[in-house]
Formats: sequence, structure tokens, C-alpha cells
Amino acid sequence: MRLTLREIEQGTGGTLCGQDCEVCAVTIDSRQVPQNALYVAIKGDRFDGHDFCEAAVTNGAAAIVSERDLPHRVPYIKVKNTRQALLDIAKLHRNHHKGVKVVGLTGSVGKTTTKEMTYAVLASQFATVKTEGNLNNEIGMPKTLFRVDDTTEAAVIEMGMNHFGEIARMTVACQPDAAIITNIGVSHIEFLGSRDGILQAKTEILQGMQAGAPLILNGDDDKLWGYTNPDFKLIYFGIDNPNADVRAENICEENGETAFTVCFDGKTQAVRVPTVGKHNVYDALAAFTAGLVCEIAPEKIAAGLQNFAPAGMRQRIRQVGGITVIEDCYNASPDSQKAALNVLCATNAKRKIAVLGDMLELGSFSETAHRSVGAYAAEKQVDLLYCYGQNAAYIADTAKYNVKALHFTEKSALFDALLAELRAGDAVLFKASRGMALEEVIEKLYGEWKKQ
Repeated sequence: MRLTLREIEQGTGGTLCGQDCEVCAVTIDSRQVPQNALYVAIKGDRFDGHDFCEAAVTNGAAAIVSERDLPHRVPYIKVKNTRQALLDIAKLHRNHHKGVKVVGLTGSVGKTTTKEMTYAVLASQFATVKTEGNLNNEIGMPKTLFRVDDTTEAAVIEMGMNHFGEIARMTVACQPDAAIITNIGVSHIEFLGSRDGILQAKTEILQGMQAGAPLILNGDDDKLWGYTNPDFKLIYFGIDNPNADVRAENICEENGETAFTVCFDGKTQAVRVPTVGKHNVYDALAAFTAGLVCEIAPEKIAAGLQNFAPAGMRQRIRQVGGITVIEDCYNASPDSQKAALNVLCATNAKRKIAVLGDMLELGSFSETAHRSVGAYAAEKQVDLLYCYGQNAAYIADTAKYNVKALHFTEKSALFDALLAELRAGDAVLFKASRGMALEEVIEKLYGEWKKQ
């Protein structure tokens, strides 16, 4: 990137103190300062970046963005809010790369898998960057935009939120050429009040888009299928909805893969993705539609989807000591818990064991949501159900009349029970919100199994 402090002053509405100069990078970490970098002092929950301005200068910062007056060791721009300034600077950088195709995406469930699949599709034809890890908030999203350079042809930007206004601020910065909304569930309902509130928050993504731009929506989602907006081109994907523009038919799961036929514009395309579960077919359909919008040939889109690789702790399936382990510990909602149970129950195994933890940020809806998962686990007739966490007690309490369900409040007790119970031929699912850190139990089990 190459921006002058005068450009940044104008773009942020701040005041430049000191001489103008050009910066070639942006950082919020005073310990890691690239050459000719601008240090933006961000206030966090546990720290205040303003306390490290001096360290940033010592480590080579060429200039600073601050909410405070600073000594004139280097030029600085004083702004009202450095978080907003970071987004404003990202927008300036985006404006220097108007030719880059940006696909923005959000949704209650499946954002990251859809992002990875969309990246696989776009990367089949374009030099593409994507959101890495969990950098999908107002601090992380600019980091992705700053990675766009003169060699970049496309970008896939994931946007998460738990309050109104967050997606609006991010989308204005990244200015998507097209957007995807995967679905409207109940994640973050604690802060947004209802699914209608969640729909309102998710559709904020349009605020950064040009009129007439394509908005890709899940046509099997009741809230999205009924959504109307004459200012944008709505394109629907789906499985059950015969009126969806892009549909999947002939879905077949086998050997850890899913094959299906995509029907669109009177044409068909065979697709195969290296994962299982109906929810992943939805994610693939969203990515396929994004590929069509970006004018990628259908056969090339299919080739890209076949190269998809799951990210992080999202439905990673491993074989360890004859046990099939389904790791899905990054996040959880009622919809994703049920989808994960579907994957478990479709697995070829002697016994199917579910380890389910708390789903967070559900507010007053929490008991109802956890009980709905318990009812679903009972309906699916899992062989054993282990529940961990305060609210997971509702899962166990609801399921216990139909399946063997146990509740744990300590990870050590959960680990001991699993170590004693699991054996070759079993399939075990681990699914919980990220804050429950169920991966600690998984890694401890792997360590013990390796000793055997």
C-alpha cells in the first residue's frame, strides 16, 4: 500500500500534526512494525494501544493515528475514534484497488466454510486473498484488505458481528462487488433480539455495495426467501426450493465426499466436494453462485470446489486408533449442532457418540435452543451423548429419556469418561462454541491414544 498522511487525514476526518509523509503498511501491534508503517493505537478490552505509541516509534513506526495528543517524535493524525479510523484507512486502500473483485459474505452459520469454498472457486481463475482465521471483525477485516496489492485480482471477505452496525461499518470499508448471506439463524440473538433483528443486521452488508450488485441468498431459508430489495439483484441458491436460481440435485455422500448436480440457467454441472453434510452442500452452492457472478466457467468452478480444504477446527475428520473423530469446535448454534449430528449419524461406525458443549450468546433463548438440540440428538438416536457446560445440561436433560445422556461440568471428568468408553469402530463428534475449548479434551485424548 502507498498512502500519504494527507490522504489519511482527509479520509479519517482527523488532524495531521507534523509533516506529511508516505506510509506503506498499517499495524496495530507496536511490537511488529514493518518498514514505513503507520501505527494505529486501538483501544481493546484488555489493553489500550495508546500506551504503546512510544514503543511503536522505537520499533520504527513512521507515523501514528491516535485519539490523544502526542510528542512530535514522528507525525501523527489525531482522530475521534481509532477503530473507525482503521476502517477509514482500509477504505482508502480499497479505493486504490477498484479493479479487485470483492465478494463479501456473512450469515449465522457456515460463513467460514462458505468463505473457504468461495476462495477455492475464485482462486481457480484469479489471484485471490481471503479472510484468514477469525479476522472477520472490525479490527481483523481491515488486515485482510491491507493484504490486497497490485497483483491481487479478487478478495473474499468474511464479516461476522454480534451487534447492529458492525457489518455496516465493515462493508462501507471493503465495498463488495457481490455479497452472500448464508442463512438467518439464532447466533447472537442475545444482542439482536430476534431472527428479524438478525436479518436486519446481516443485510447491512448492502450498505457498502453499488445499486444493482448481486446479493446471493439461501432460498431454503424462510427469512431470506421472503426478503425483497429492488435496488439489488437477488440470486437464490437452494436444495428444497424448486424456484431457487441455483439448485442441487442427486446428492450422494460416500467415502467422506459429497457429489451432486448443480442446476442453473437451464444447464447442469457435476460437483464433488471433499466433505459431507447437507449444510456443506448449501455452502458449496453459495460459492458456485459466486463463481457464476464472477464469470468463471462452471467446470472451472467445480474444479475449484474439489480443491476445497476445511479451515481450522471446522468439521475436520480424523482416524485415530480405529476411532473416527469429527472435530468441530470453532463455533456452535442450534442449526450447526443439528447439522453436525447429521454428519455423525451418516458416518459408517459401530457406535455414534456425540460430545456437545454450550452454545454461547443465545441470551434468554438459551434453554430453548439447548433443549431443541437435545430433542434432535434423541431423534437421531445417537448411541451415547456426553454434554459439557452449564447450559449443555438442558441438552442432556431433554435427550435422556430416549438415549443414554451424561452431563459434565469438568473437562477432566469428561476426558476420563471418554477415554474409558471410546474404542475402535466408534465415531465421536465434538461440537461446541469456541469459548468452551473442547479441543483441549480432543488433544488430551490423542495424546493418550498415541501411548497405547
